[in-house]
Amino acid sequence: MEVAAAGDVRIQNVLGRLEMIIDNENSRIGIDTSFDLKASNARKSRCLYELTMLRRNAPITDLSPAFVSQTKHIQTKLVANSQKVEAHMEAIRSVVDILKTAVQDADADGIYSEQQFRYSDF
Repeated sequence: MEVAAAGDVRIQNVLGRLEMIIDNENSRIGIDTSFDLKASNARKSRCLYELTMLRRNAPITDLSPAFVSQTKHIQTKLVANSQKVEAHMEAIRSVVDILKTAVQDADADGIYSEQQFRYSDF
């Protein structure tokens, strides 16, 4: 039982860290310009990997009801997180498209065209 209890504590700790990471990301994404989404995603992935390693040999029926409840709660937060990340990525794509169009427009403003500087014309 002590081994199971130690495993339960580790699972609880990882679930708690995962929830904190998700909460932090959900509150900062799209608001805090210094927020590092890539680093946050790496931390989430690490937690999910740890959970997988802790539970890899245990049957799903051995899961504590408290963990099931906490996991469902985290799953709800992950749905919101997924929506925020997708909206953030869409906003980034829009900004990139605007910048790309601006650069193309500046290159094609007619002042300096490629035809004006062809060597064969001299």
